[in-house]
Amino acid sequence: MKRLSIVWLACCWYGQALTQPVNRPFEKEVAAFAHQDSLHPPPRKPILLIGSSSFTKWTDVQQYFLGYEILNRGFGGSSLEDLIYYAPQVLLAYTPRQIIVYCGENDLAASPQPTTKQVLKRFKQLYNLIRNQWPSVPIIYISIKPSPARWLLESSFVEANERIKGYIQKQKNIRFLDVHTAMLTTAGETRPELYIGDRLHMNEKGYEIWKSLLSPLLLPSNSVENPESLQ
Repeated sequence: MKRLSIVWLACCWYGQALTQPVNRPFEKEVAAFAHQDSLHPPPRKPILLIGSSSFTKWTDVQQYFLGYEILNRGFGGSSLEDLIYYAPQVLLAYTPRQIIVYCGENDLAASPQPTTKQVLKRFKQLYNLIRNQWPSVPIIYISIKPSPARWLLESSFVEANERIKGYIQKQKNIRFLDVHTAMLTTAGETRPELYIGDRLHMNEKGYEIWKSLLSPLLLPSNSVENPESLQ
């Protein structure tokens, strides 16, 4: 009888385990966006930043682009798959005048590492998701940056950038922004002065490079939108 009771309890526990919701990475971070929006309504038509930690850590991005309405919805060390999964919360919940994407680096840093063809496939899924919602909203895709901490992945970063760039060049109203080259020396080596102590994330000098490249491409709130300017 005692043995039957133990078996019954074990079956109950196993059944409950199967019905428990699986916590996906970044759930709390993404849920916090809705809470922020309830306290401080977002701009009606912002320039929307979506992507991984290079955006997450750009907490003062609005100060880099005074005169523009920036909404930063970068979260954690997200991948393109995470971005697609959380699109209803970080993307489709808004009405952007322009979308800026930085994502793909963490896909290639994952284990097991996907191929660059798989990363391109994920990017296409994200792009199609955006286009199904907004057929002509201007998009800027920021290339995967080089990082001293991930220098062993440099060849994969370069290959993925080339694949994504090739695809983007065949699409409308989307621009591939190469920050990768600008963050290397003329000899093709990394520039440690652009990064914080982890040799992965950028400091102010790194973000200044991004600012200089992004600024000419941003659509101000009072402008007449011209998606063809991104061709």
